[in-house]
Amino acid sequence: MTPTTRTTPRGPAGAQRAGSFDEALRAAIQARGLSLERLHARLAERGIRVSLASLSNWQRGRCRPERSNSLHAVRALEEILGVPPDSLVARLGPPRPRGRWVRHVPGALPYRDICEVHGSVDRLLDQIQNPGAGQLEWLSCHEWFMAGPGREERTVHTRLVLRARADGVDRHVALHHNEDGMLPDVRRATFCRVGRMRTDPAAGVTAMELLFERPLERGETYVVEYEFGYGVGGPYATHYDRWFRYPAHEYLLQVQFDPLALPTRCYRYWQPNISTPPTDVKELRLTSWHTVHLAKLNVKPGVHGIRWEWD
Repeated sequence: MTPTTRTTPRGPAGAQRAGSFDEALRAAIQARGLSLERLHARLAERGIRVSLASLSNWQRGRCRPERSNSLHAVRALEEILGVPPDSLVARLGPPRPRGRWVRHVPGALPYRDICEVHGSVDRLLDQIQNPGAGQLEWLSCHEWFMAGPGREERTVHTRLVLRARADGVDRHVALHHNEDGMLPDVRRATFCRVGRMRTDPAAGVTAMELLFERPLERGETYVVEYEFGYGVGGPYATHYDRWFRYPAHEYLLQVQFDPLALPTRCYRYWQPNISTPPTDVKELRLTSWHTVHLAKLNVKPGVHGIRWEWD
């Protein structure tokens, strides 16, 4: 799996044909031949204060202008860059919805109830300033975990089908945790763009922002795929689980073992919260393709996973 890329045509026409705000802004800047420093100065001449960091983040898709002063700056940029009025503003879509949606989703749990490293997770999400918590309904989550010949974690590939609960949702933040504190060196995404990345090496937590092609309308669905992994020397693996803060419609987890390192037993387990010890729900049979899986409908918030014994 490789990250998807898109080539934006150069010139004013390219700016008008570009699909998203950041693509249109980049095309217009390239066509005009102005540096970000010069744009910053031209805005300052008009009495408009926008930091160089904000201009850079706008054109890279890491954030987008939403406040009234920022929208005023975008309209000034349209004049400075010589593009038609509203050609940039119209691509911003509705403001991203904000607020603590966790309170509005029945059965939702905070991270402190489902993971030991909730302090690290909350801190990284605050750094990314993720506005979408609870605003994406999980229709399905399919994961494929691969263990290597040294009983180590190799990769975990995730495919999500999401549905917007409100207008304007335009991103999802993917998390990876390793109890040994080994951060994955393979991080890829498909059908979206990778935005900000934040890590906590001490806790072994990685947060990766996945930016959608455009903001979604309420009820609209979107598919993203992403992968975390280790090029060589991954951590010793005895289980894999998924933290569910919100109810989900479907969860499928497949674990693939290397023929040179097969477990003796595998179990599906469930944990409603970290105050409750994990419960082995069922022993799983290893197939002739060296895999086991769990499939769950109407998934309750909590921890769902598979563990295995090597000897």
